[in-house]
Parts: sequence; C-alpha cells; structure tokens
Amino acid sequence: MAEAVIIGDRRKFLSALVTLDAEAAARFQKERNLFGPPESSEEIRAEIQSAVDLVNAEMARVEQIKRFTILPRELSIAEGELTPTLKVKRNVVTAHFEAEIEAMYADS
Repeated sequence: MAEAVIIGDRRKFLSALVTLDAEAAARFQKERNLFGPPESSEEIRAEIQSAVDLVNAEMARVEQIKRFTILPRELSIAEGELTPTLKVKRNVVTAHFEAEIEAMYADS
C-alpha cells in the first residue's frame, strides 16, 4: 500500500481509498504468479484487508475502516491531488474519485 485517504465526513462509517506501490505490487504478483491489474487482484485485496484488520484491532469501533477501494493509480501532483510537499488535497481526491467513494456507501 502506498497511500490511504480516509473518507467519513458526514457518512455512516469510515472507508478508505488505497493506492498501491507499483513496485511492491508487481513483486507480489510475480512471486505468486498472478496476472492482470493489481487493483483487481483478490490476493492483493486480501493482503490489504489483513493490514486494515490489524489497524482496526487497535481502534475504537467508530474509528474502524469498514470498506476500502484500491485505486488504479497513485495520487499525483500532476493531477492536482497532492501538493508539491506531497500533502493530500482531500477536496480534489474526493472529486476525482467520487464514483468510487459513492460505490463504497451505495448498499449501506
């Protein structure tokens, strides 16, 4: 996992947009003989779920991440999602990935 942006403002629960470190994802897929886009890999999703579960175990119920979406690319300065000092511009990320965010809350 490269980055995670937590979503939850005026929502019923917390969710996260997650990006993958391209090199780590490629290495993981190669070691396990996996093919296809890493963001669609069930094995990678399971690994991230394990990490989320570890973090959630240390958090109060209202602080736990209930759902996450793996984005197809890392956040970038060029797309306006990060500042030059690599701080996340939440409003831009939320706008760029609105469909992904809404999908996490669609059936709740």
